[in-house]
Amino acid sequence: MRLADILVTVALGLSSSIASAEDWPQWGYGPSRNMASDARNLPLLFGPGRPKDGSRQIDMSTTRNVKWALVLGSQTYGNPVISGGKIIVGTNDAMLKDNRFKRTRGGLVICCDADTGKRLWQLVTPRFETKDKKLNLDHLNLGICNSAAIEGDRAYIISNRGEVLCLDMNGQADGNDGPFQDEGEFMVAKGRPPAKINKSDADIIWRYDTITALPVWPHDAVSCAVLIHGDFLYAGTSNGVDLSHINVPYPDAPSLIVLNKKTGRLLAKDDARIGRRMLHGQWSSPSMGRVNGKTLIFYGGGDGLLYAFEALSEAPGGEKPATLKEVWRYDCNPRDYRFRPNGEKILYQRLFGPARNNTRGEGPGEIIATPVFHKGRLYVAIGHDPRHGTGKGCLSCVDAATGKKIWESRDVERSLSTCSIYNGLLYIADYTGNVHCFDPDTGKRHWVHHTDGEYGKWILKTNSPLWSSTFAADGKVYLGTEKKELWVFQAGRKKKVLNKIRLLEKMSNTPIAANGILYVATGRYLYAVTDDAKSR
Repeated sequence: MRLADILVTVALGLSSSIASAEDWPQWGYGPSRNMASDARNLPLLFGPGRPKDGSRQIDMSTTRNVKWALVLGSQTYGNPVISGGKIIVGTNDAMLKDNRFKRTRGGLVICCDADTGKRLWQLVTPRFETKDKKLNLDHLNLGICNSAAIEGDRAYIISNRGEVLCLDMNGQADGNDGPFQDEGEFMVAKGRPPAKINKSDADIIWRYDTITALPVWPHDAVSCAVLIHGDFLYAGTSNGVDLSHINVPYPDAPSLIVLNKKTGRLLAKDDARIGRRMLHGQWSSPSMGRVNGKTLIFYGGGDGLLYAFEALSEAPGGEKPATLKEVWRYDCNPRDYRFRPNGEKILYQRLFGPARNNTRGEGPGEIIATPVFHKGRLYVAIGHDPRHGTGKGCLSCVDAATGKKIWESRDVERSLSTCSIYNGLLYIADYTGNVHCFDPDTGKRHWVHHTDGEYGKWILKTNSPLWSSTFAADGKVYLGTEKKELWVFQAGRKKKVLNKIRLLEKMSNTPIAANGILYVATGRYLYAVTDDAKSR
């Protein structure tokens, strides 16, 4: 366990049951969301193998350094998390092979044994459907797009339908706990009879539906990894624009809410009215840190602003949810990204939809990455919906106490990636295909590496596009690409590429390490990779 996260855990009074020292129980391991680890003896290379004839299953005799490989969906954006010998990962339902359920281009949550890769239980989350079909949500077959947060025998995750779910880590194996009892109806497509639930299915403890309860209007996908703090659960709502790509149906809807982790009751919500300044969508996750004796929650908005809110110290009284107190806000877009010298507003670049507008890489960006808290500072880059092209970005370093800029770097282009701070250096990727190494204190860039190749699917040509975040551990920096490659760099002030591993599928999420194993999730497979000489 990283010393920094031990100190944060103690300072924040977090439960010691979150994870063992070598688990990876949530996005970014701990509340600071730093994509780095103290893990040792991680592999430098592995062979992903080949599928068996007529099957999606990997022929293990063709792999190298692979302990096991688990079949996922056709696209996987939900990062795996590990705790108590179990792994949870979100994907889509494209490879669902269960006669009780119908594929709907929806989501799938899989829980498997960390030692063997054996599937323990599954949660099917059919695609969101409305009568008028105007809601532009869950239509890209992305499935579950966020990481679960595990604490003890409970896991918390947000479904592709905007539901915050509390799940029993044991699934239905120890019975159907409550108060939620309708898993058979929940896991089937609208209009179909309830399925007969068995021990291979998930056990939902409670459910909070943000779309109907708040309400909100998510754009394209729901993507936020929830954050646990004591008895409170912080979750983003992914509120965004509608099919016009300009209009925000619920401009005053909350972007960040707080639920009781035991009951799912809404306790508090922000009143920043980010929807009034919404650029496109919201897909960032909250982080947390202790500053000047106060616990603060940090959130990257769909308006390109970074926010700090006071964390709840106790549950508010009464039935009405409280309002999160805003401490400060900081615009991560330089002024000339929003306005031309004559004061003319620069439009957000949109290459699709009725509001097409190609500003050729100019214009502001929202925050898609997760702000990382480290030594009293926050680090985050602005980005863009990848379908709307590459362009100017900015990496900001902000004082966590005051919200004042310490430094910024425009060397980083639009980015979806959360950074890694490891051994005194900061690593971050941008969507264009660049990997950067910075001094986190001064903002000096030590090196940049341009990943090879060209990706012709998007309108704007780019190097290997990067949806993943860097992961730093064991003197190495790992990074996956959409060009079916896993890069391994040597951590340090001088650039050195240690390996480039060819994968079977594109990689849209981030490698992680737990209990001496490197976990690599591609679009279709989850690999447990080891340097153990006994591995194949």
